[in-house]
Amino acid sequence: MSNPLFRALARPQMVAGVTYPFFVLNAIVAVELFLVFKTPLALLPSLVVHAVGYAAHLRDVHVMGLWLTRLSKTPRVKNYRLRGANVYRP
Repeated sequence: MSNPLFRALARPQMVAGVTYPFFVLNAIVAVELFLVFKTPLALLPSLVVHAVGYAAHLRDVHVMGLWLTRLSKTPRVKNYRLRGANVYRP
């Protein structure tokens, strides 16, 4: 059993069930969609993305940081289109 204070200090800052960077990125996309389409219905995709992010953050609160680290550390290899994954043999 872990100490509740340690768990609270080790968690990233959360807003509406998702991490703050995810929330800000989703808000920027929502505002851009709203400004482009000029209808409140343009906000629906952002609600869906937020729900998916919320479900992902329920499993692991560091999911966005892990995903960004994976993208930056493991770039696509040359044969990605052939195999559909990062396979390092020719």
